[in-house]
Amino acid sequence: MNQDFEELFRISEENRRLAADMFASLTPEQWTTPSLCAGWTVREVAAHMLAPLETRLNWLRVLRTVVRYRGDLDGYVDEQTREWAQRPTDELVSGLRRLAGNRLNVPIVGPHGPMTDTCIHLRDAARPLGLDVNPPPASWRPALDFLTTRSSARAFLPANRLSGLRLTAADQDWSWGEGAELRGPSEALTLAITGRTVALPDLEGPGLDLLRSRLAQ
Repeated sequence: MNQDFEELFRISEENRRLAADMFASLTPEQWTTPSLCAGWTVREVAAHMLAPLETRLNWLRVLRTVVRYRGDLDGYVDEQTREWAQRPTDELVSGLRRLAGNRLNVPIVGPHGPMTDTCIHLRDAARPLGLDVNPPPASWRPALDFLTTRSSARAFLPANRLSGLRLTAADQDWSWGEGAELRGPSEALTLAITGRTVALPDLEGPGLDLLRSRLAQ
């Protein structure tokens, strides 16, 4: 097994366990709080983190899904997530804990995509709740590395969103790109470049207005 993959699997499992502990502590009202994912509450985020662990994707399943949903994979994910969100909260939490160690190596994005998902969706739920449940900077590094590669653009952000920007993490030795600097915590950088405007106030630099204008389009 690729040693880099081992690290991605480790981060993914750690993030799922963090998320499960957080979800287990929530009140019924907190479960209904709108998340950073448009149209989803915290409950839908929990369901979305669990579903892929039981419905592992392979090329054949992906092809069937593409055909069934006529290429609308976002529609498929939304429908699947809302279906899973009907489960009791205890079942969502216990399932996430029980399957936290499942290793997802999916078509196109490999294990990088699922790992990045765990970082982002943990914060999609925690930020609106005002909870400081956050992966350490070292866990955000491979997510940032992945999001700044061409292969990630199709799944996470438009290909030209980062053009002319230099991203600099303020909490670790990481930077990427050339152009107007955008600087801030690794978590805020990741959330902002993937479209979460709530993270923009945590960033600074001449690249901030450029990214803000692109997210507004």
